[in-house]
Amino acid sequence: MPEGHVLHREARLQSTKLVDHPLRAESPQGRFTTGAEAVDRQRLITIEARGKHLFYRFENDLTIHVHLGLFGKFRHQQLPFPEPSANARLLLSSDTDRVHLAGPTTCRLLEPDDVDNVLRRLGPDPLCRPVDGASQMASALGRRTVPVGRALLDQRAIAGLGNIYRSELLFLAGLDPFVPANVVSSDDIAKLWDLSVSQLRSDERSGRIVTVDPAVVGKTSRSRLVRDERLYAYKRHGEPCRVCSDTIRTAKIDDRNIWWCPSCQAKN
Repeated sequence: MPEGHVLHREARLQSTKLVDHPLRAESPQGRFTTGAEAVDRQRLITIEARGKHLFYRFENDLTIHVHLGLFGKFRHQQLPFPEPSANARLLLSSDTDRVHLAGPTTCRLLEPDDVDNVLRRLGPDPLCRPVDGASQMASALGRRTVPVGRALLDQRAIAGLGNIYRSELLFLAGLDPFVPANVVSSDDIAKLWDLSVSQLRSDERSGRIVTVDPAVVGKTSRSRLVRDERLYAYKRHGEPCRVCSDTIRTAKIDDRNIWWCPSCQAKN
């Protein structure tokens, strides 16, 4: 499932092509025909990302809400537009550019109050950088007795993190993923928040998740890292830790695998 940096990157790239234009809205698949008709020919005011959600706000006060889920995917197209595929849930087109959306978990039309209800259910988004983000996160984690490795996937605690980021951020913070969230110190939560902000900002710019310090693997820059050098822990079960050479382990939390180094992440 795409993590938060992907949605923010989509919002930024799509905005340069679609915002402030009256858009042609279509649903070739037919599952969003009524919603597309409601915003067809309306000017797009803004595209907002929050966590793993996108909101397309139109001048008639209607909003298209998209959550990609496991299979959703955007394609960016320019004139001459290709023939739309039959599985396209939504096409948004200006005179020169088109966004093609297929396979999302959510693609629905919302009134302003409905948008507010969705946003209220989300925790602080590191890429929105709220000034009280760390304190919001600390308050949310302080109410949870589940392992911190589970709590970081709760979008009400922090919005935008997925399975890759939770393994990598806990590694970078040196935290045992099985420690109860409510016993993690305020200093460690602040560290997790700051790491989330810096990491997602960097990955939004590059379009890929890279957590490894290039020097650790003998490289001089992030751009020189090959795919299997970019992460510290995620999906590296049985391999040596890049920092201490202990063996990376894996286990399940809520039926989802998490990866960690028992030496580097002994802190609790």
